[in-house]
Amino acid sequence: MVTRPLVAGIDSSTQSCKVKVFDLETGALLRAGSAPHPSEKIVDPEHWWQALLLAVRRAGGLDDVSALSVGGQQHTPVFLSAHGEVVRDSPLWNETSSHPHMVALNNELGFSEWIRRTGLPITLSDTVVKLRWLRDTDPAGAGRTAAVAVVHDWLTWRLMGFGAGRADFDRLVTDRSEASGTGYWSGETEDYCPELLEHALGRAALVPRVLGPKDRAGVTAEGIPGIPAGIAIGAGSGDNAAAALALELAVGDAVMSLGTSGVVYSRSQSPVHDYSGVVCSYADATGGHLPLAATLNAARDLEAAIAILGCDYGELSRLALTAPAGAGGVTLLPYFEGERTPDLPAAKASLHGLTLQNSSRANLARAAIEGMLASQVVLVEASRACKVAIDRLFLIGGAAKSPAVQQVLTQIVDVPVLVPEPGEYVAIGAAKQAAAALTGDFADWSPSVREVPPATPAKVIMEQHWAAREVLGYR
Repeated sequence: MVTRPLVAGIDSSTQSCKVKVFDLETGALLRAGSAPHPSEKIVDPEHWWQALLLAVRRAGGLDDVSALSVGGQQHTPVFLSAHGEVVRDSPLWNETSSHPHMVALNNELGFSEWIRRTGLPITLSDTVVKLRWLRDTDPAGAGRTAAVAVVHDWLTWRLMGFGAGRADFDRLVTDRSEASGTGYWSGETEDYCPELLEHALGRAALVPRVLGPKDRAGVTAEGIPGIPAGIAIGAGSGDNAAAALALELAVGDAVMSLGTSGVVYSRSQSPVHDYSGVVCSYADATGGHLPLAATLNAARDLEAAIAILGCDYGELSRLALTAPAGAGGVTLLPYFEGERTPDLPAAKASLHGLTLQNSSRANLARAAIEGMLASQVVLVEASRACKVAIDRLFLIGGAAKSPAVQQVLTQIVDVPVLVPEPGEYVAIGAAKQAAAALTGDFADWSPSVREVPPATPAKVIMEQHWAAREVLGYR
């Protein structure tokens, strides 16, 4: 009997690690496992490794798998000593105490200079800012840091058998998408800017070698529970680049991803430089570029509304659809966790326009959904201002399942809204990279999508959003 080859995609996200095993020929999902990550925002990276091993075990092991690859949360650094040990716990991309260190870097080199050299309006999420945070808050730790990786780089390195006591930094690798999110790599030159890293950290440090999109990182080492030795390992990528690969994003397509954070990204043939400070010029997982803008708050906005209203997701959606566009004048600015876009790390969420007449559960439900989506449409508008074409909008992420979210979005964008079939697109993209490590080319698995029937446009939603921001002085 001929055994069909299998590939595995690993998604090490902010909240959990997911392992998905696919049939290489058909793309059919055969089995899966997951394991949670700690909820804290400064985390010992060992938790991510142990979650990966647990997720592998829950997926039934990888004994029959021919190749694997890792997609991971972007930006979050892993600080490594000369001996390969983790120097200290890692601040996540959404850990906001690094804001003063972002301000320092922008003041020292100039906000526009960072954009000119890296394509990034430096935000508190970027790896380079976390390096400055380490230098300022833990000088001894900065002094012990010999190399800096991000999560997917480090997990790939561990899968190849490296780590504490076996520190072959020549085998520490990354891809363009992850390198482009560090703040010390240029999409123009396709190379690192080591002087920017050294400026932030206060010393030089090694960085991962950048692989090509279809390159093989290596093979799995012996002695890893549930993972046999010799499995091909793909280059891997950042989470958004992996999802874009899974969706087969083309120029003119954009994705709105509503997960822990809200993200809007588009396919571009060249890097962009957004001096307004909203759009970051990232690279994708195919050799092109992925202009991206993000908010810290997205799906958790709906969790807050559910807690306030004492309902579940289904009822929240039903309530919202009974309220008029504009929620009767109620507007939510959903900055529950502070915010990255706009740059308001200390902000809190605020409700505007409440009266005795409009204070209903339906209007509050509608305002929560409109507030979340209005923040994302700001990102769409900023991308277009950078001359990035957006002709279709893919809607993905946990909050994308809500019928109210889908309908309201069609009222505030002027392009077709497409909802792909439910799936873990980061893991799918990683599995497609695993296929490339095995066969030399990405797996050809086209996603199934449906168009959301457009609703009547409602300019009032964005008008109320901007008016509420103006009242609070939020540009």
